[in-house]
Amino acid sequence: MQENLLFEYAIIRIVPLVEREEFMNVGVILYCPSRKFLECRISLNVERANGFFRKGIDCQEINKYLNAFEKICNGSRQGGVIATLPQVSRFRWLTATRSTILQASKVHPGLCVHPEVTLDQLFHELVV
Repeated sequence: MQENLLFEYAIIRIVPLVEREEFMNVGVILYCPSRKFLECRISLNVERANGFFRKGIDCQEINKYLNAFEKICNGSRQGGVIATLPQVSRFRWLTATRSTILQASKVHPGLCVHPEVTLDQLFHELVV
């Protein structure tokens, strides 16, 4: 019998006007400490984003932020100082509450057998 593993995840959102509290889901980040797994899946649908928000958003700038998010998540050198932190610290930093154009939802726990499969399922259910 396969072991259920504890994981945590958050939804990555674009919030162009924080005061309006409108957002669009663009990704999911998942952390599974027992597997030393920290990954995210991100997809910015530019056409949908431009149609969703009344005031147009700079999708090129958003993509830069999302790329930085991925680099930090992966521990890439290009992710800067934050990317050099331990996985748990990177996850907590990426999912911390902030009032910026790129935000994460509250962190949700769960149990899974394969974190990669669970991340893909969450991504398809919550983003795509």
